[in-house]
Amino acid sequence: MSDPLLPLLLAVPAVVLACQAGGRAVRLLGQPPVIGEILAGILLGPSLLGWLAPTVQHHLLPPSVLPITSALGNLGLLAFLFLIGLELDLRSLRTTRGAVAAVSLTGLLLPMVLGAALAAALYPHFAPDGVGRLPFTLFVAVALSITAFPVLARILADRGLETTALGTFALACAATDDVLAWCLLTAAVALATTGTALSALTTLTLTAAFAVGLALIRPLLRTMLERAGRTSDELVLALLFAGLCLSAYTTDQIGVHPAFGAFLCGAAAPRGLPAVERSAARIRAVVLPLLLPLFFVDAGLHTDFSNLPAGQWGWAAAILAVAVVGKWGGAAGAARLTGSDWRWSAAVGTLMNCRGLTELVVLGIGLQTGVMTETLFTLLVIMTVITTGATAPILRRVAGDDPRMTPPAPHDDPERAPAREAAR
Repeated sequence: MSDPLLPLLLAVPAVVLACQAGGRAVRLLGQPPVIGEILAGILLGPSLLGWLAPTVQHHLLPPSVLPITSALGNLGLLAFLFLIGLELDLRSLRTTRGAVAAVSLTGLLLPMVLGAALAAALYPHFAPDGVGRLPFTLFVAVALSITAFPVLARILADRGLETTALGTFALACAATDDVLAWCLLTAAVALATTGTALSALTTLTLTAAFAVGLALIRPLLRTMLERAGRTSDELVLALLFAGLCLSAYTTDQIGVHPAFGAFLCGAAAPRGLPAVERSAARIRAVVLPLLLPLFFVDAGLHTDFSNLPAGQWGWAAAILAVAVVGKWGGAAGAARLTGSDWRWSAAVGTLMNCRGLTELVVLGIGLQTGVMTETLFTLLVIMTVITTGATAPILRRVAGDDPRMTPPAPHDDPERAPAREAAR
């Protein structure tokens, strides 16, 4: 019997280097690296490599290695979501008022309403056997309402706008939007996996109780991590990593995706502790570049542009149109109605229409829980890549030389953390 380690020794470096090359290539075009990393993962799948050179693809990613790379990729995904939860500023959500609340809610509700209408048309063609209309509709509606908070932060940081009025406003809207969307996604997954409204309600209640429990023990976590930090950073790192894994395991046992547990663990982790910040930086610097690309490839293997029938491209256009009209229109319209001018409103709508890796995570959850077919997954990936790739160039066009949307004078605090490296 051949050693199962050997194909892994070929697959992992091939995937990691391909995603690094893709990220660096698109960075030259003014795009966030996540675009190149997603595209690299897709192109290593049946859309390009499997179509042009199936033998090469089979040699690089043989079926025997896919369960291992998938598990490693999902571990990287959990680490990523832990970091997103850790970077989420819950204090800003408590003080959300006025225009931020209006943009967040409208930017969530309008695409959900339009997405639900679209899901009614998609259901006969793309719903897997045995999936009810309600969970399918709810999942599609939520998928079209997502904003990629981490990629949005990366785009703003690349332009030096993260501390400007536009940057802070957009990040507050995106954070509020995504917290609400994750709650709704939890409901959709619970409904899809349990099958009945009562069981879904039980699952949601247990998930909420777990989240409240994490919030209640936060002072205890702070004390424990402070003491561990006085011993060694390695102990803090081990505790954080064990915590995110155990939280992910808990939510999986409750009946929702492990990703929710990792996110909740990050949101509950104490802020402001130097040892926690250093440990998070080590997770970001090592786990994400090496393991998260395996998640892209796992998604890419389920994305096949080459086999989409001609009629499906019409559905792709419809999904893209509904996603843009709902998200951009909802956010920009709400900003305009709350007193902002059209340039500012258009910039806010453009930023809120960014989807990025967060959308890919949501779609992966839908595929893993059996709510969508691989064909619908491919169509939604197309929408994700286009809306994410369009964000930076449209923002440059909309912003122009408006002083509200240009970087401040270069006198930044040198101690300020570099632009969110977790924002992939």
